[in-house]
Amino acid sequence: MEKIYIKLEKELSRNGFVPIFFEDVGQAKEYILKHIEKDESVGIGGSTTIEELQIYDVLKERGNPVYWHWKSENKKQELEYARDAQVYLASANALTFDGKIVNMDGTGNRVSSIIHGHERVYIIVGKNKLCKDYNEAIERIKNIAAPKNAKRLDTDTPCKFTGKCNDCNSPDRMCSVETILHRNPTGTQIYVCLIDKELGY
Repeated sequence: MEKIYIKLEKELSRNGFVPIFFEDVGQAKEYILKHIEKDESVGIGGSTTIEELQIYDVLKERGNPVYWHWKSENKKQELEYARDAQVYLASANALTFDGKIVNMDGTGNRVSSIIHGHERVYIIVGKNKLCKDYNEAIERIKNIAAPKNAKRLDTDTPCKFTGKCNDCNSPDRMCSVETILHRNPTGTQIYVCLIDKELGY
């Protein structure tokens, strides 16, 4: 994996992202907490990786305004607050060896917040999401990430039962919006925090 990480660091940097590599979740959590000021507002996108990081409660306890629709009964309002936060935390569905960040969303709140509207974005990625190219990334999203998320959310989609993408037209479809970050978007600095552990879907 070391050769892959070296290549990734080079490609991510070339594409304008800030790559940071961590051996474990604890190191990544410590880094993020250190670089978010206690008075900064933080939005969080839906992510089992972020959940495994266990950072939400720490941010809340130290006084940060934190907005995560997974933790609120008023999800619509929480999404609006998260959209306007100074800092945004999310994960990615796939990260390619040439430094591209690939995502698919059902609603689009996560991908839109990654792209625009925040001073800084931290994308936390486990090594299980590394893919050699775009085609492998899409294969991973459709046949690994989406079916697992479908089961977790109990959606009315074929992939929940078949374990693979059927390119459905269900109202619950989770693959409605696809984004590829080829370079760091203007106006937002994206930090890619790659952890040498398998995390999330």
